[in-house]
Amino acid sequence: MKKLLFFLAGICLVIGVSAQNGEKKKPASPPASVSKTTKSGVTVSINYSQPSVKGRTIGKDVEPMDGKVWRAGANKTTLFELSKDATINGKPLPAGKYGLHVLTGNGDWTFIFSKKWDQWGTEYSEGDDALRVTVKSKKPAKFAEVLTYTIGDNGLVSLSWGDHEAGFTVK
Repeated sequence: MKKLLFFLAGICLVIGVSAQNGEKKKPASPPASVSKTTKSGVTVSINYSQPSVKGRTIGKDVEPMDGKVWRAGANKTTLFELSKDATINGKPLPAGKYGLHVLTGNGDWTFIFSKKWDQWGTEYSEGDDALRVTVKSKKPAKFAEVLTYTIGDNGLVSLSWGDHEAGFTVK
């Protein structure tokens, strides 16, 4: 009887451990995406990972750091895709896939569209730049605990992260 009891207890333990190992832990920076066809007919898609601020100070404890290129998200390089040729703040960018990076300094945010898009986020070479546009950042209406991209009907692409917001227009 004791052997049967120990055997059953062992089976329950194995099943419990297996079930627990089967549970997926939520990633620290989960994947996210946003896509929209603008009024000008361009479909803009962004695939990225969403880090959380978690009480850290942006620019001090977590990216973006002034003067250092950042992958504009977490994990893999942020993927920015255009369905057809368009302009970004008036500058031409052909249809296709791009790695989206950001370079900050003195309140300016430079959005960098790299020809290399399928790589780990920390890999970057200026020689692969397809386009750069520089904008002023501003304080968002609401603190963004997780990094979030939005795309408006008018083509305004905004990146909100902590107490920073910056964007550009796709036409």
